Amino acid sequence: MLRTVNRVLLGLLGLGLFALGGGVLLGGLDLPRRWDFGMPGWWPFRGPDDVVLGTEGRTRWRGEGWWWPTVIAVLAVLLALLLWWLLAQRRHRLGGVLVDSEDGAAARLDGGTLEDAIEEEAQALDGVSRAHVRLTGRSTAPAARVRLVLEPHADPARTLGRLGRETLAHARDSAGLDSLPSKVRLKEVRHHARRRVG
Repeated sequence: MLRTVNRVLLGLLGLGLFALGGGVLLGGLDLPRRWDFGMPGWWPFRGPDDVVLGTEGRTRWRGEGWWWPTVIAVLAVLLALLLWWLLAQRRHRLGGVLVDSEDGAAARLDGGTLEDAIEEEAQALDGVSRAHVRLTGRSTAPAARVRLVLEPHADPARTLGRLGRETLAHARDSAGLDSLPSKVRLKEVRHHARRRVG
């Protein structure tokens, strides 16, 4: 989904810049007069002596009370959209993993299904309170980011060893992958102190 949105946005941006640059180039080279064709009436840049935004266009709305709040609101919305888009790039998750079906054709395993399977098996490990798994990378070479919340009695080294030898190994083998590089973050669950009343 994110890849499709990126392609559409980049395509629209490229198309808009191409149209804008082409229109300015036509006016700058005075091609409408030379080739005897007309530009649209709303287009401001029709000849080499024209400017894209004249004095009247720059100062037309300054006296209106709604002008500056509108400009600030539009810029704030654009900034929020750009920040959302930037954060979405960092949160990219793998949609699917290509699995060798051993008959010459590749099958696609849903990334969310594999994440759920790893989470379920990781949470079954002794001393694990919660697990969160996210697959990243390419469909042919995925990587796993694992966050485990451990109970106070858990042995981190033992839990980490079992996660690698059992849980992640099962996921790697079931998907037919040569390797499944993983980054694991361990965190201990916090228990609030109890107070006696009375």
